[in-house]
Amino acid sequence: MRDIAKEVYSKMKVGSVAWIRPVSAKGDTLESFQAAHDGAKLLEDEGLIDIEKVQRQADGLIDAIRIQRLA
Repeated sequence: MRDIAKEVYSKMKVGSVAWIRPVSAKGDTLESFQAAHDGAKLLEDEGLIDIEKVQRQADGLIDAIRIQRLA
């Protein structure tokens, strides 16, 4: 399984903001995307990013995460 949060983080510049979303062309589903939140939390715990917003659907599944690169 690919680490979507780390992929987005590596493409960002320090101080920039980005949305992490599932990409169906790469095989992501909403169910598999839930692991991206765990990956983002690990990056936040390391002080590399700040999770600014977690967007959820009505059923509670995460469909987008907004992050800011700190380092």
